[in-house]
Amino acid sequence: MAELQTQGLGIRIGDVRVCRDLDLHVREGESWCILGRNGTGKTTLLHTLAGLRTAEAGALTLNGRSLAAQPRREVARQLGLLVQEHRDSFPASVLETALIGRHPWMGPLQWESHGDHRIARQALRAVELDDLEQRNIATLSGGERRRLGVATLLTQDPDLLLLDEPTNHLDVHHQVHILELLQRKVRDDGKTLIMVMHDINLASRYCGRFLLLLGEGRTVQGTAEEVLTAGLLEELYAHPLQAISGPHGTAWLPAGPGQRQ
Repeated sequence: MAELQTQGLGIRIGDVRVCRDLDLHVREGESWCILGRNGTGKTTLLHTLAGLRTAEAGALTLNGRSLAAQPRREVARQLGLLVQEHRDSFPASVLETALIGRHPWMGPLQWESHGDHRIARQALRAVELDDLEQRNIATLSGGERRRLGVATLLTQDPDLLLLDEPTNHLDVHHQVHILELLQRKVRDDGKTLIMVMHDINLASRYCGRFLLLLGEGRTVQGTAEEVLTAGLLEELYAHPLQAISGPHGTAWLPAGPGQRQ
């Protein structure tokens, strides 16, 4: 089960008002995407939903209980976060890094079991890194390190996955591969996703609901049909867009001078 809910949530970072009086209800099996311009606080909002920072106002519950009141180990068994960039302070292998995802499920001074290794290797195979499990993470490319981050999150196996730009550093093949993998986790395993993305077209293809950060604390939420409109998207990005019909629905392209439709 994974259900996250906010009531009257208010978030500010410095002079930036991220959201004001945000009522959000993320239900089991849903895929959400947070969209907004650079600097509107998408990562700050995601970290707040993960319990890593305190909101200015409002309430945040995970599975019907205050998130802040729950022990962090218990939270980590329900909720996992893929950060925007990875900073590795110590040398480790790919497999050792993926196994970090099992730590919330282990007791004090407990070593990883054969079952933990099996789960980690399955996750590495899912992101096409199984042939690199003994590589030092310092030798990985940006895209390989990103896929390892996803594998570590899958090894953790929470019901609610929060992902900050999961396609960052990935080529087209791996962008689609990772998003298809996450979609299967929702469809087949009942996972719940909240993702920050910049690509409107990939977001609309793989997410069912959207939260738009319009700036100055203003937000809009709903389905693609409700909120991915020319008017709202052009306000969101402060740039004219051109809608094109494609096999997966409407595709949005940045319009040049005289191209606005």
